[in-house]
Amino acid sequence: MSTATSTMLQPIPYVSFPGNCAEAIAFYAETLGGTIRHMMTFGDMPGPDQMPPEIAGKIMNAHLDFPGGGMMYGGDCPPHMDYKGIHGIGLALKYDTIAEAEAAFNKLAEGGTIVMPFGPTFWAKGFGMVDDKFGVSWMLNGEMEHIS
Repeated sequence: MSTATSTMLQPIPYVSFPGNCAEAIAFYAETLGGTIRHMMTFGDMPGPDQMPPEIAGKIMNAHLDFPGGGMMYGGDCPPHMDYKGIHGIGLALKYDTIAEAEAAFNKLAEGGTIVMPFGPTFWAKGFGMVDDKFGVSWMLNGEMEHIS
């Protein structure tokens, strides 16, 4: 069995939302300087009659590209699945400067909850944790320190 691969394996977070995915993805695009690559509703997918008509306008899959090559996917949780919120995961972002990280932190904090105020740590000159207004947890790093 060969372990060689021609592509770089990169985990892509897929965040489920309770019906406000389009709003959340637009917020992240504006707040974090991303580009919405694709947004498909349940009504746009092949065989839309398989889903209840009340979710036809909800997002089945969204794709957001971030500056530097990162990305995230998202979608609205279908009604036959029990949405329980987002638990046990946070999205970490690494910025080259403290100013960039703090600016993103402050924008994500608007309407959200600051978990750890932005400030210096032993691994970054600037770091903060915030749960945004959509319930997504973010960890923002600015100017990483060299740790041996």
